[in-house]
Amino acid sequence: MPAIWRNSYSGPIIRIFHRFQSTGSMDRSYSDAVSALNTLQSNFSVVDAIRKSGRGMNKQAMPEMIEWCRKIGYEPSDFDRLKLIHIAGTKGKGSTSALISSIISQYLPSVSESIPQSPSSTSATTSIPRPLKIGLYTSPHLRFVRERIKVNNDALSETLFTKYFFETWDRLEASALSSGHPDPTSKSTKPVYFRFLTLMAFHTFMREGVDTAVIECGIGGEFDSTNIIQHPTVVGITSLGIDHVAMLGDTVEEIAWHKAGIMKSGSFSGKAYTVAQPGGAGRVLEERAREKGTELTVVGRHKQLQSREVKLGLDGDFQIGNASLAVEIAAEHLRCTGMVPRITTKCLPKEFVKGLEQVKWGGRCETRYEAIPGVEGTREIAWHLDGAHTLESIEVAAEWFADVINSTSPPLTTTPSTINHPPRILIFNQQTRNATALLSHLHALLSNLINPNNSSNEIHPTPQLIQAKGPFTHALFTTNTTHVSPKHSSPDLISMNTNKTDIEDLAVQTTLAHKWQDLEAGIQSSTASPSPSIRHSNPEPQTTNKYGFGVANGNGNAQKCTTEIFKTIEEAITRARQIARNHDCETKDAEREKVVVDGAKSNDDDNDDDDGQEEITRILVTGSVHLIGGVMEVLESEMELKR
Repeated sequence: MPAIWRNSYSGPIIRIFHRFQSTGSMDRSYSDAVSALNTLQSNFSVVDAIRKSGRGMNKQAMPEMIEWCRKIGYEPSDFDRLKLIHIAGTKGKGSTSALISSIISQYLPSVSESIPQSPSSTSATTSIPRPLKIGLYTSPHLRFVRERIKVNNDALSETLFTKYFFETWDRLEASALSSGHPDPTSKSTKPVYFRFLTLMAFHTFMREGVDTAVIECGIGGEFDSTNIIQHPTVVGITSLGIDHVAMLGDTVEEIAWHKAGIMKSGSFSGKAYTVAQPGGAGRVLEERAREKGTELTVVGRHKQLQSREVKLGLDGDFQIGNASLAVEIAAEHLRCTGMVPRITTKCLPKEFVKGLEQVKWGGRCETRYEAIPGVEGTREIAWHLDGAHTLESIEVAAEWFADVINSTSPPLTTTPSTINHPPRILIFNQQTRNATALLSHLHALLSNLINPNNSSNEIHPTPQLIQAKGPFTHALFTTNTTHVSPKHSSPDLISMNTNKTDIEDLAVQTTLAHKWQDLEAGIQSSTASPSPSIRHSNPEPQTTNKYGFGVANGNGNAQKCTTEIFKTIEEAITRARQIARNHDCETKDAEREKVVVDGAKSNDDDNDDDDGQEEITRILVTGSVHLIGGVMEVLESEMELKR
């Protein structure tokens, strides 16, 4: 095995392995499993090695992965019984996989018997086989690593995750022992993090009796760990863009070549589905489909989805494309496996409609509401969560958030009527990719799309289109560290693929904060901007800009967005809530002053604005899936403590 897997963290990891090796499975907990799994993290090192090797390491990925399969007792062909659907892509592959699983799950006997059968559905009383268990393997996870492996759309329980984790772990050590390895408990007897989880997912699905499984690729396709699949029922390739350039190339055509690697001449249906692709990516997919003897179909938006006749359970206009692709893939799978052989999708069957409407996929264009802590009344905080981490996905997130703002908030002007407009807050981080490019793109898009004075619908605004109003009142930059106290941190959220020094020094966050101020200076009239403030645990209240944003000050210049940086997600959330609470207090003070000035009688029980303005502090959290997971961990763990 490559030295990069064998040598990293060898001292402390060997001690951890010895802790796990000889105990019975009943003595090993979920926490033990996650801690052991985390010792296999070396993604940052692997990516760096591939970058230096000119991608040569990728070519050994499949032979190595096949050998790992054999070490836990399987041949890749054994997985054919799972009736595998394979999904690759840059954007939307997780959402598409979840949509497919949700649709097919409606044909489970316990579910389909309760749904009135459509003409294109088979009767529950016929002998045609129905799926009994559906597996779903996706990455990355948000709160818990066990979210990556689902059966019938439910994440594995801690008990089952622990069971199948250590079955996989112990088989690898037993194989090493039988082959005469000098230290079967060493790290070199295990694959890296993602490969291990892929092995574990296949093992779990085999042991659970899954008879349909949706498998999302990790990175690429041709050399991805999941591509040991030999005979998928059908494959799908979602929208392509630029990402993981160190391993896949820096053009969309190169990336398309890798993604097309999941097409198989020996697939059950011989079919692959995709969506319209940018640049020459579509041509590359077509060429590779011909090479592999696969029939490739480009899927357009389904009319029932486009017209909103069917309301998706996932927010965002872009999800219509993902859902349309999922519909065709699910239908092909049901046809070629004989589960629903005569199904058509021109008019969506009721099972499909229910699956599309009930799908759950957290952290992607997701909105959560909460009351402002310590505030009475109807004012709320809306958390808008999207794990966008590429230029293309940032575009999607910006369009989604702008649609929310433009449909719920009155236009911002420089008139006094806007002085009590609720704050609008950005929480952002991206620790490993080109963070400043993502941030710049987000700022440019939202400055254009939210601006009521701009009639242009261009997605790539020029400097001339950017007007004098920024998109946020506050911009908060944080690391992906979840909690202030390490004892509260979940082992599921530990990441070893980032530079520790950068995190401790807040290097990325400081760069982002200064970049944001520069971007604001480009659209504001004011000149010099102060350095961002570094806030630590338990931040004290500070005066915020109660006049909102884009409001002229005494010199005729616009107020600037307040920019701050934090060491933890918990602190950033605390600060965001504090901003919302301060605004509420200032609004009530202003209302009381207005009552006195107007000579009217105060009514403390009716403190909502009556001018049509919404009373919701909207917070966009984006830039990193890991950031989204940390925010969800803080919000949900608080709710769990209150129960």
